[in-house]
Amino acid sequence: MGNLITRICAVVLLVLLSPVIVALSLIVLVTMGSPVIFRQERSGLGGEPFIMLKLRSMRDSRASDGSLLPDDERVTAFGRFLRRSRLDELPGLVNIVAGDLAFVGPRPLLPETIEDLGARGVARGKVRPGLTGWSQVNGNTRLSLDRKIDLDLWYVANESWRLNAQILLRTLFVMVFGERETQVSQAPERASDETPR
Repeated sequence: MGNLITRICAVVLLVLLSPVIVALSLIVLVTMGSPVIFRQERSGLGGEPFIMLKLRSMRDSRASDGSLLPDDERVTAFGRFLRRSRLDELPGLVNIVAGDLAFVGPRPLLPETIEDLGARGVARGKVRPGLTGWSQVNGNTRLSLDRKIDLDLWYVANESWRLNAQILLRTLFVMVFGERETQVSQAPERASDETPR
C-alpha cells in the first residue's frame, strides 16, 4: 500500500513539474545536444537491475584516442547547476512511478559496485533505492564511498517515516544551499553496534 501511494505521489509531481522538466530538457538540448536523458543500469531492490533516468549533465567529449575525458572536463556549467540543485534527478520520478525507486532510500549504485561490496551490498539492497537518501543529506560527494555505505546501512537498519520526512526536508536545504558534511558524516567511528555490516 505504501509503495502504491508513493507511485501515485510521483505521478502527481510529474504532472505538476512537467513544465520545469521540459524547460530544463530544452536547455540541456541547446547546451549539450542530444540525448537529453542520461540512462544507466543501476542495482535496485534485492539487487534487481533497472535503468535509472537523469537529465544529462556532461558532454560526450573524447580524447584523441577515442576515450572519454574525465568527468570534471566534460561537465558543463549548466550541468554543475543541475547537479548542485539536484534538478538532474527529476526524471527519476519516472523510476518511482515504475516502482524502481522510492523517494527516500540509498542511492542506486552500479551493479558491479554492489557486487564488489559483497555482504554489505546485499544488506544495502534490502530496501528500495531512493531519489535521495541519508548519505546524500550528510555530505554525499564530500564523503568516501566507504563512509556513504556506512550511512546507507545505518538507514536500512533505522528506516522510519520520521527519518524519511527528515531526509526530504534536508534534501530541500541541500538543493538551495549545497552539500556540506554534517556531524553524522564526520563521526569518527566506521562501524558501531547500530551499523549492520
